[in-house]
Amino acid sequence: MNRNLWSRRALAALVCMAAAAGASAADKVKVGLLTTLSGPGSALGNEIRDGFNLALQHTGGKLGGLPAEVVVADDQQKADTGRQAVERLLKRDRVDIMTGIVFSNVLLPVMPAILQSGTIYLSTNTGPENYAGAGCNPNFFAVAWQNEDIPAAMGKYAADQGYKSVALIAPDYPGGRESLNGFKRLYKGGLSEEIYTQLGQLDYGVEITRLRASKPDAVFFFLPGGMGVNFIKQFNGAGLSKDIALLAPGFSGDEDTIAAVGAPIQGLRNTSQWAADLDNPANRKFVEDFKKTYNRSPTLYASQGYDAAMLLDSAVRQTGGKLEADALRPALRRADFKSVRGDFKFNRNQYPIQNYYLRVIEAGADGKLANKLTGTVLTQYQDPFAASCQMK
Repeated sequence: MNRNLWSRRALAALVCMAAAAGASAADKVKVGLLTTLSGPGSALGNEIRDGFNLALQHTGGKLGGLPAEVVVADDQQKADTGRQAVERLLKRDRVDIMTGIVFSNVLLPVMPAILQSGTIYLSTNTGPENYAGAGCNPNFFAVAWQNEDIPAAMGKYAADQGYKSVALIAPDYPGGRESLNGFKRLYKGGLSEEIYTQLGQLDYGVEITRLRASKPDAVFFFLPGGMGVNFIKQFNGAGLSKDIALLAPGFSGDEDTIAAVGAPIQGLRNTSQWAADLDNPANRKFVEDFKKTYNRSPTLYASQGYDAAMLLDSAVRQTGGKLEADALRPALRRADFKSVRGDFKFNRNQYPIQNYYLRVIEAGADGKLANKLTGTVLTQYQDPFAASCQMK
């Protein structure tokens, strides 16, 4: 046989063998969970981690039938720390898939390295515009929402209530700016103030003075974590709640915020894609078991972490344990799992199409404050950026 022909055939055989090996089922799933576990936003990251881990309890510690190993890293809400963690997770730990980032100021700087490595990322929180429209990426899946969606639902509610003047306040970072843009997308009334604070700011004396002077009908604020806790306390302490309605996205009216603020938060209206009293079997089990496991009520962040794990479980099962991106991607797109939100599906940009609800914080029969689901504000809502995404 001609030596060159033999060499070409041998090389072709080796390539085929390598491809077959690459497509074979793995013996375990290794997940890199990068989230915020220290600093002002740590409560959010802890909720995502705990929700993800509860799902693994429900699946017997497996994803799609394969043993699951979760490598947890703390980004400390800092981009540089996040970059270093991503490098470790991808190169040293060799994770198969990544998830968990809370804040867009961390996600945006680290995402190029994740996606360029060919790794799929499941976003359990922030869903920036960057990956929702023309910049959509086949390996980026937003399991929670697009950053404008929940605020847009509150903008719709404010418009329906007939508020003629609303003041807006958010931290000056991508997620904050997108949130206020979302509110303005569906609220077409007047704006008395549009205030941007420092990310992590805890003293709002200057901002409250401005709100008192401008006398809006309502204030919409996006201040996640400890920022929102302090703002609500200071807003009420200044007596503004007597004359000005306080509106928030679910992030600032969630169960962790209720526990931290106490009585002053009663009556706060907030919008979310999830509520503890959504009546479906998956959600009832999630809420009940989360309380038993962690001795506290779950937040929307925990629900997002839980859904991400259940989505991944369904996808790995469909691929028969194959973890290559080309195998996982179509399985993830099908979203064939029981979401705690009920109906859930991905749009063409791999961001959710889902309902958004109004919640009001009220005292229950036991006297404890909790969110009560009072209605649907947006039904099967699609973010406005999906039309610019060229993925099919």
